[in-house]
Amino acid sequence: MAQLYYKYGTMNSGKTIEILKVAHNYEEQGKPVVIMTSALDTRDGYGIVSSRIGMKRKAIAITDDMDVFDYIAHINPKPYCILIDESQFLTKKHVYDLAKVVDELSIPVMAFGLKNDFQNHLFEGSRELLLMADKIDEIKTICQFCSKKATMVLRTDHGKPVYDGEQIQIGGNETYIPVCRKHYFNPEVTKNN
Repeated sequence: MAQLYYKYGTMNSGKTIEILKVAHNYEEQGKPVVIMTSALDTRDGYGIVSSRIGMKRKAIAITDDMDVFDYIAHINPKPYCILIDESQFLTKKHVYDLAKVVDELSIPVMAFGLKNDFQNHLFEGSRELLLMADKIDEIKTICQFCSKKATMVLRTDHGKPVYDGEQIQIGGNETYIPVCRKHYFNPEVTKNN
C-alpha cells in the first residue's frame, strides 16, 4: 500500500544521499522513479538534487504554481516512487497534491527536508507534511560543537550566529550548521569548556 513518508533532518544529516540511494535501488531493479526538488534551491543549478559529498542528479523543479498531482498523473510509464528533496519549501497545495498522488494513484511519495528554520519555526511544507504524512522519520546527525544530536539549524554570517531575517536564504555549509539546542543559543560554547 502506497504511503506518504516525511523524512526530516537538520543540515548535513544525509537527506539527499538517502534520496539518491533510494532512486538507485529502485532503478537497479528496472523500476522508474521521479525525483523532484523545490525550484527555490538553485545552489547547484535549477532542478538539480545535489549532496554535499558531490553526488548530483537532475530533478523536476517544483514551482509555486505547479500542479504536482497533474504532472505525476501524466507520466508514462507510471513511476514506482516519487522522491522529493527540499520539501520544506513546498506549499500546502503541493503537500495536498502529494497526498492525492498516494491516495488516488497508489504511488508512494518520500519527501525529505528540514523541519524547522534558523529561527526554530516550522517551514510551511514541513508543517503540512507533519500533519499529512502516513509515516514520519527523523534522519539524525550530530551537533557541530558537541556529540549531542543536532535538532536545530544555526544560520551564520561570517561565523557569527544570526537569529533574525528572512526565513528563506539559500545556502550551504558556509551559512547553516547543525546544532543541538544548547549550542543553538550559545554557539561559542564547546564541550571542552
